[in-house]
Amino acid sequence: MVASPVFTDVLVIGGGAAGLSLALRIADFAHVTVLTKGPLFEGSTYYAQGGVSAVLDARDSIESHLQDTLIAGAGLCHADVVRFTVEHGRAVIEWLAAQGTPFTRESTPEGGAEYHLHREGGHSHRRIVHAADATGQAIQTTLEQRARQHPNIALNEQHSAIDLITSRKLGLGDNRCLGAYVLNRHTGQVEVFAARFVVLATGGANRVYLYTSNPDGSTGDGIAMAWRAGCRIANMEFIQFHPTCLYHPQAKSFLISEAVRGEGGILLLPDGTRFMQNFDSRLELAPRDIVARAIDHEMKRLGAECVYLDITHKPAEFIRSHFPNIDAKCREYGFDLTKEPLPVVPAAHYTCGGVLTDLAGCTDLEGLYAIGETACTGLHGANRMASNSLLECLVFASAASEDIRVRLPNTPNPPPLPEWDESRVTDSDEEIVVTHNWEELRRFMWDYVGIVRTDKRLQRARHRTELLLREIDEYYGNFRISSDLIELRNLALVADLIIRSALERKESRGLHYTLDYPETMDDVPPRDTVLVPENFAGKELPPRWSLGSG
Repeated sequence: MVASPVFTDVLVIGGGAAGLSLALRIADFAHVTVLTKGPLFEGSTYYAQGGVSAVLDARDSIESHLQDTLIAGAGLCHADVVRFTVEHGRAVIEWLAAQGTPFTRESTPEGGAEYHLHREGGHSHRRIVHAADATGQAIQTTLEQRARQHPNIALNEQHSAIDLITSRKLGLGDNRCLGAYVLNRHTGQVEVFAARFVVLATGGANRVYLYTSNPDGSTGDGIAMAWRAGCRIANMEFIQFHPTCLYHPQAKSFLISEAVRGEGGILLLPDGTRFMQNFDSRLELAPRDIVARAIDHEMKRLGAECVYLDITHKPAEFIRSHFPNIDAKCREYGFDLTKEPLPVVPAAHYTCGGVLTDLAGCTDLEGLYAIGETACTGLHGANRMASNSLLECLVFASAASEDIRVRLPNTPNPPPLPEWDESRVTDSDEEIVVTHNWEELRRFMWDYVGIVRTDKRLQRARHRTELLLREIDEYYGNFRISSDLIELRNLALVADLIIRSALERKESRGLHYTLDYPETMDDVPPRDTVLVPENFAGKELPPRWSLGSG
C-alpha cells in the first residue's frame, strides 16, 4: 500500500538548532513539517558542550568578534557575512532565552544576574554564552518542547530524506525545489513530501571519518542531496578536527569541551611535558586547527596513542561546578578529571564547507534553503572559530525564516508529484556490501584525507572513492532502499567532494594542511574552492561566490 503524499508549506529536513529555530520562527505564518532520521534529539546540537558566541560584555565589541573570526578563518571568511552574523548575536541569544533556554548566569554586585561567559580558542574576550557544559542539550531540549507544543509544526521522526524533487527532474517549467522522497523508517515505505519551500538543516558530514565527535547521523545528507539537485558546493577541504576527544575504547565520540582549556586546562605529552609553546604563542587557546595539528604531530613523532589534558591545578569544586556533565561522563569511564589528566585525541568535528548560500540561506535552486552546518555561508572561511557554529545556525535560521515569510504569499503550491518507483528493484541479499564499504570509506578517509595530507594520499583516496561510487550506484539501482544505503551513498559522494576540493587547493591554509604545499599563498588573493555540478541549477548567488573553480 502506497502512502498518500504529504503537503506542507515548509519542509525542514533536520531537527537541530537550525531546523527547529527556523520552524518555530515561521510556524505562526505557515504549516511546517520537520523530518529527522532518528529521535529528534539525536543530532549534533544535543551534544554541543561549549556554547554560543555573542558580544554581551561591555568590554567586548562587534569589531573584536569580527576580527577574531577573520583571523581564525585564515583569509577566507567573507567580511560582510561575518559582520552580519556577529551583529545579530545578541538578538538570537535573547530569542533563545525567551524560549526558555536555561543559560548559566552569575550574580552582579547590584544584586541582579547576567550571563556567565566562557572564553574559548581564538576569542580575545569572554563571549561564550552557555548552560553549564551542556549548552546544546539545553537548547535542543528547549526548542523541542516548544516545537511539540506548536499546532502548526508536524514532527516526523525516523524519516530519512533520500533525494530532492525538482521541476527539472520532472520536465516542468522553471527549475525549483518541489519536495523530497523520504524513507519512513517505521514502515519501510518511501513517501512523497511536497512543499512550497524546502530547508536543508541536516548538519555536517563528519562520519565520513573513522574518528569523529559527531553522532551517527552526521552523514552529509543535505550536502549530497543539494549537489545531486544542481547546487554548488564550496570549501569542502576544510574539515575541522576537534583537538580533544576522550581516548577510551568505549567512549566512542565523547568530546572534552574547548571550555576546559579556556578555563586553564593544559596539554601534556605522556611524560607530563607541555608542548603547545613549541607551536603557537597562544598555547592551548590557539585556534583548533593549530592545536589539532600540534597533537597529531606529537603523537606521530612519539608513536603515542594519545596526549593528555590536565586541569587538576584548579580546585575540584571549581571543576565540578563548571563542567558537571564532563565530570560525570569521565567518571563513567573511570577517570577523575579533578585528580588526573585525561587521555585525548583529535577527531573530525565540523564541516566548514557545504552548500553555497546567500545571507538569507538561499541556495542555487529556487525554493531550496540550506542553514547550519549543511551550508557554506562564508562565515567560517578556512577554519571555524569555537562556538560560532550555533551562532550561525540561529542567525541564518532567523534570516531564512524571514525570507520565506516574505515569499510565501506569492509562491504557488507544487504540482502533483510522482510516487517513488520500486518496480525494478528487489530486496538485497548482501547487506554486508554496505557494511564493508562503509568501513572501508571511513578508514581510507582517516588515513589519506585527515589532519595532514599529500597529493599522493589524496589521489589514492580519489581512486578508491571512484570505485566505491560506481559500486554503490549499481547497488542503489538494483536493490530496495534502506537507511544504511542512503547514508553510505551520501557519505561516498561527500568524500569525493572533500577529496576533489583538497586536490584543487595548492597551498596550506587553515584546516587544510598538505606536506606538498606547506606554505600559504599570501601573494595572491585567497580563493574559495567552488565545485559546480554538471546539472548546475543556474540561479545566481552574490558574485562573491564566483571565486574558485568548477
